[in-house]
Order: sequence, then C-alpha cells, then structure tokens
Amino acid sequence: MRDVPTWRIVLAFLLDLATAFWAFGFLVGWATGGLTGEGFSLSGGPALLFIALVIAYFPVGNRLFGGTLWKHILRARR
Repeated sequence: MRDVPTWRIVLAFLLDLATAFWAFGFLVGWATGGLTGEGFSLSGGPALLFIALVIAYFPVGNRLFGGTLWKHILRARR
C-alpha cells in the first residue's frame, strides 16, 4: 500500500459527490419527467430513488470497481 495525500482523497470524494448528484439527478429526472429548463426537480419517490442512487454509488463503486470514478482519476485509492 502506498501513502496517498489526504487532499486527494477529500477532493476525489467531493468531485464524486458532485458527479453523482449531477448524473443521477438528470437520469432520474429524465426517467420520471422531472427535468426542467434549469436542470431537474425531484420530489416524492423519484427524490428517494435519487438519494438512494447517490448513496449507493460509493460502496458499489468501491466494491465492484476498486474505487469510484474520481478515485481512479486522481489515484486516490488506499
């Protein structure tokens, strides 16, 4: 194992969070008709699905792919 600077791990997490928020928001918005001119607007069931997808992105990405998208890009895996 190599020592990865903490700033890389924090930056990867923040970028992953922003990417997941944007991607899953538009995906769920598109699938449920929640897209607006400014982005997406979700409430009720679609909002719960969106939250579940954003939360699941991290453990699924780490377990199945050995790290999330930005962890791979920034080489921030421990």
